[in-house]
Amino acid sequence: MRTEIDVKAGPRDWIGLAVLALPTLLLSLDVTVLHLAVPHLSADLAPSGTQTLWIIDIYGFMIAGFLVTMGTLGDRIGRRRLLLAGAAAFGAASVLAAYSTSAGMLIAARTLLGVAGATIMPSTLSLISNMFRDPRQRGLAIGVWATMFSVGIALGPVVGGVMLESFWWGSVFLLGVPVMAVLLAAGPFLLPEFRDAGAGRLDLPSVLLSLATLLPITFAIKELPVYGPRPLPLIALAAGLAAGAAFVRRQRRLADPLLDLRLFANRAFLGALLIMLISLATMGAVYLFVTQYLQLVTGLTPMRAGLWLLPPAIGLVVTSMAAPLLARRIPAGRVLAGSLALTAAGYALMTQVTAATPLLLIAAFFLLYVGSGPVSALSTDLIVGAAPPEKAGAASALGETSGELGLALGVAVLGSVGTAVYRGGLPPSVDGVPVSEGVRESLAAAVAGSDGSERVLGMAREAFTGGLTTVAGIGAVLMAGAAVLALVTQRRR
Repeated sequence: MRTEIDVKAGPRDWIGLAVLALPTLLLSLDVTVLHLAVPHLSADLAPSGTQTLWIIDIYGFMIAGFLVTMGTLGDRIGRRRLLLAGAAAFGAASVLAAYSTSAGMLIAARTLLGVAGATIMPSTLSLISNMFRDPRQRGLAIGVWATMFSVGIALGPVVGGVMLESFWWGSVFLLGVPVMAVLLAAGPFLLPEFRDAGAGRLDLPSVLLSLATLLPITFAIKELPVYGPRPLPLIALAAGLAAGAAFVRRQRRLADPLLDLRLFANRAFLGALLIMLISLATMGAVYLFVTQYLQLVTGLTPMRAGLWLLPPAIGLVVTSMAAPLLARRIPAGRVLAGSLALTAAGYALMTQVTAATPLLLIAAFFLLYVGSGPVSALSTDLIVGAAPPEKAGAASALGETSGELGLALGVAVLGSVGTAVYRGGLPPSVDGVPVSEGVRESLAAAVAGSDGSERVLGMAREAFTGGLTTVAGIGAVLMAGAAVLALVTQRRR
């Protein structure tokens, strides 16, 4: 008699996988395109340095804040239903972002995109987990899913470069509209519906406590590295920690918790979550600096910057595809540790970059991208594979929460560190003339309003490069630690 896990996926499931790959491709492409668009929207909307960081990372923070809720909600109401509702909301919010007329409006639109995106990512991954019950097929399907994320990263700079040179910066957000339209049209016919028949009602107090935990803490993390221990972020940090303690206590008492804390008892599951968080935190911050370096330090157009980033992105795609196949012959923990070590080497090489060595930057970026490909594919499979099928939505949401929170925290914490190094690298004055606050705010502001002073621009570019190499040095240390963590927690996988 065949058990449920022995059932092989059929042609409809593989076609459905192609449909699920579309939003994955879009969400990764949207991130890389936005990074390229930062100098253009900065010139048009004139956001402050803090607003620029919020434009970039509010999307990730909202996704991280709502992922656990949406993953559990999908288990209860149906993962396909939640996916399609989120796709419609994401398309509408994309239009709002495209036609934003102020930095505040764009931040609000990105907030809505984050809430909608939180319904999409756990739904796609949990549907894959249910459609592909055979472990080998599931590993290959998740590898394809992760590869599409990598393809989006590869295509983003090129597509974004073309659009930014041909249209206005808001056009990059309109990419989401046709993709979500295809998903809405094909999803009801190709994707099966799954839900946890034994799941209870969604606990609203738990939802509110999860948001009250994450949002104040991330606000404090954003503010403290830049402005120091001011009262407001310290109060927010204390409030977030208190809400987190209340959230954990409530989950332990509930018969149907929003977050099943028993999942964290699995050492391999917890290790994979931490590895994903650390790797994406460093990648999110470094990618922001690299794209600005190529345009604002080296002076490349968005199109040329995208082409320079294409070889590393191709390496990312190749290693993402190869990782599941390699893990069939070599223990996944060793493959993961080797990939993280290679990524650490890339970050270490990046610490040697100067304002005059863009080729060295690309070589370092190639190394860390090649190492990052297996990390995403294998970590995701390890996370989903450690959970029972009925908890696939919650496990997928935790994996995505770890990744999205990592990206957002990387931009907030390491981005703030890099910004502080940039500001500290600027002298108080040049030739007796004080350096303006606009120049101190960001390199984009320095390029846009340096009053034609090449000496000020040169100093600003050197200071920015110093911020980049500092963040890269931190990344090298974190990746080396993650490699050790992979060997310790994934030795049996």
